[in-house]
Amino acid sequence: MIKVVYEVVPHDGGWAYRLGGVYSEAFPTHAEALEAARIVAAEQQVGGDSAEISWQDENGKWHEEYAEGGDRPETEVVDGQWKDRTAEASRGIGS
Repeated sequence: MIKVVYEVVPHDGGWAYRLGGVYSEAFPTHAEALEAARIVAAEQQVGGDSAEISWQDENGKWHEEYAEGGDRPETEVVDGQWKDRTAEASRGIGS
């Protein structure tokens, strides 16, 4: 099963969530970005109708495949602010 991880991070003068190298819009507060990431992660869990889909890979080649509507990835939201604070605490920074 595929796992999708959204990470909440500082971005563009505010906060955003990102998946891989792609950022969401910027939110004014960390709490708003975290809530938005949780909503998006929950929406990933909702199944849909099975369908034929077309998609383009990173080389520009188009693919067609049958997508099972109930085949949903596992999701996780990682709070980058919390992770950074944990790393600092383990190194003795800020103590």
